[in-house]
Amino acid sequence: MSSANWLERETSVLSPGMRLPFFPLVIKEAKGEIIRDHDNNEWIDFLSSACVTNTGHAHPFIIEKMKAQLDQLVHYNPAYASHEQIVSLSEELIRITPGSFPKRVTFGLSGGDANDTAIKLARSYTKRSKIIAYTRSYHGNTYGALSISAVSLPMRKNMGPLLPDVYHIPFPDVYRSPFHSEEESKRCILAIEHLFETVCPPEEVAAIIIEPIQGDSGVLVPPQSYINALKQLTAKHGILIVADEVQTGFGRTGEWFASTHFQLEPDLIVLGKAIASGMPLSAVVGRSEIMNSVEPPSGAFSLAANPVACAAALATIQVIEDEDLVSRSNLLGQYIQGYFLRLQEKFEMIGDIRGKGLMIGIDLVEDRNSKIGSSSMAAKICWRCWEKGLFLTFFSGSVLRIAPPLTISEASLEKGLRNIEEAIKDVQQGRVSDEVLDRVKGW
Repeated sequence: MSSANWLERETSVLSPGMRLPFFPLVIKEAKGEIIRDHDNNEWIDFLSSACVTNTGHAHPFIIEKMKAQLDQLVHYNPAYASHEQIVSLSEELIRITPGSFPKRVTFGLSGGDANDTAIKLARSYTKRSKIIAYTRSYHGNTYGALSISAVSLPMRKNMGPLLPDVYHIPFPDVYRSPFHSEEESKRCILAIEHLFETVCPPEEVAAIIIEPIQGDSGVLVPPQSYINALKQLTAKHGILIVADEVQTGFGRTGEWFASTHFQLEPDLIVLGKAIASGMPLSAVVGRSEIMNSVEPPSGAFSLAANPVACAAALATIQVIEDEDLVSRSNLLGQYIQGYFLRLQEKFEMIGDIRGKGLMIGIDLVEDRNSKIGSSSMAAKICWRCWEKGLFLTFFSGSVLRIAPPLTISEASLEKGLRNIEEAIKDVQQGRVSDEVLDRVKGW
């Protein structure tokens, strides 16, 4: 059956809220960095299933460990019985996450429920109710995660009332700020202090939840000075720092976790996406005293820490270490940014190039003086790439999302980058029709 047939059947059975409007793709098979549909078309994957498949699709070592686990134990509710994988994975997560203090782990199924868990832990431990998050942040679609997210109005529209006592503050945006990075940091810290002085007493704040590199807002990297000031401010008022590393974790940014780039040791760190290379699993790792502040069954999920998913996660960690993928992410990321810096000299539409490791955003603008983002150019470039055999998406309206698997071959990487360059040229020369804009809406 063709992809078109499957898509036609889907329209009558699937809620439209599950799908972002990019391409008419029905995947039949995915291996490494290559995805294939039911019509034998194939694409190089520059999205990695939205940073889920850092180790590439169907890594043979991870598949082998999952199959072996299937022969032993598929699942048992972790609220009632333990298994060796949950213990081994907890030990590994404690080992690789930032922070030299004693830590413990709890598990869930997705980044959204892990953020909900972090909110519960912060409130339970501090006995405070208020949570501070960031404008343009994305943390998931469960009600707690949705309440702290602020990146997309359709996510929140008609969904209220959402979680109470949540406040949003600006995230440093060095590219579009009229100030240099130090002044932008001060501006954003002053916004927190103003919140404290007006509507949100600091002694009532349990936690500030931050993406160390803000993802779906277009890959915003905060200045080190901002993180330094944030640590001082939270320490002064006894406020916890929760790092949402769902998208930035497991080598994606050229460190095991993006917090390390900023010498940040979060009180709680939220994990998901790439943790198990495509299996449903999430976790919160945090200071023991915080994790011990809740009583059973407040952290129980019937399907959490599935042994097969845990086996996949343990194998994922081993693959990342054995293949030195953290360093590879850093090196390939530097190469990609250098490639786009050269393109920036030729194409006026490339306004900014930012990110770390293989989490890179290419901000497209109508002109470099106004810095107004161009969603139409982003949509057309991604569509042309699709036609050329490259799966590329954009977010925050106008930012190309460069996030291939950490295992991508150099040949595929070069081909993908050339496809983007050719697509930019085609768009600049008017060879991509405006009809594309009716198909590709983006994120």
